[in-house]
Amino acid sequence: MGKKFITAEDVRRAGGGPIVTDADTVVTPQALQAAQAAGIVIQGPQGAGYREPAPDRGPDAQSALGHLAQLPEPSGLVSTGAGTGVIVTAVGVNRPGILAEITATLFEGGVSVVDISQRTIDQYFHLVLTCELRGEAEFPALKQKLDCLGGKNDYTVRTMHEGVFRFMHRV
Repeated sequence: MGKKFITAEDVRRAGGGPIVTDADTVVTPQALQAAQAAGIVIQGPQGAGYREPAPDRGPDAQSALGHLAQLPEPSGLVSTGAGTGVIVTAVGVNRPGILAEITATLFEGGVSVVDISQRTIDQYFHLVLTCELRGEAEFPALKQKLDCLGGKNDYTVRTMHEGVFRFMHRV
């Protein structure tokens, strides 16, 4: 049987009482926000707080993904063995200082830029940096700092671990 979903509309219809879910129920982020705003409590099984169920990857997921542990590490994209490969992309409205903001954050994070590709079309730009994270620097902290750059209507930065990039772009 498929998963059940609770939406913001379901919360509005609840009328104020607690909403009790089972282990397979997914509550949308909008429903959680609507429940919080209305003071409605969403409970999981046996009155516990709501917890998002584990993703169902289907019956073939283990056999389909099990081969990844046996693949040899590909060579040549970013990593030279001295650190962790990182791919940084940025897109948005072009203005002076964007490259400086991004590379200053990389410098503060202990990152070495290996390669840069940048293209501008009219007032828009697209930037891809292949980098290497070295020493004590940690990927999650770097990702958080980079992904927070840019403004609401300015530009967007996305940071990806080299392993994820390789997996997504292999043939």
